[in-house]
Amino acid sequence: KEWLSKGHGEYREIPSERDFFQEVKESKNVVCHFYRDTTFRCQIMDKHLTVLAKKHIETKFLKLNAEKSPFLCERLRIKVIPTLALVKDGKTQDYVVGFTDLGNTDDFTTETLEWRLGCANVINYR
Repeated sequence: KEWLSKGHGEYREIPSERDFFQEVKESKNVVCHFYRDTTFRCQIMDKHLTVLAKKHIETKFLKLNAEKSPFLCERLRIKVIPTLALVKDGKTQDYVVGFTDLGNTDDFTTETLEWRLGCANVINYR
């Protein structure tokens, strides 16, 4: 219940960089997708993250428009879209950059992404 009250269990967009810091502060595990509307691969990532957000309520799943968050992209050294920032205890521990870790293909499975997030210990993966 506490997780759900903090926005876990759903994949949602946050409006600004300022919201990012607040969201990350209140949850132990956060996956944040830095995306652009015009990037086709971001839609592929959205599809998988929507499924995983419902399955792994122990983790908060967010998306943030990279074009509206230049400071954060600079600070986190985000150069490739899509990039997932994997945050534990308020610190960015790892990144999934593009689809390189996911088999370098557009038709990777949700399980592949789930495994990769599990490797970073940002979700409970068995």
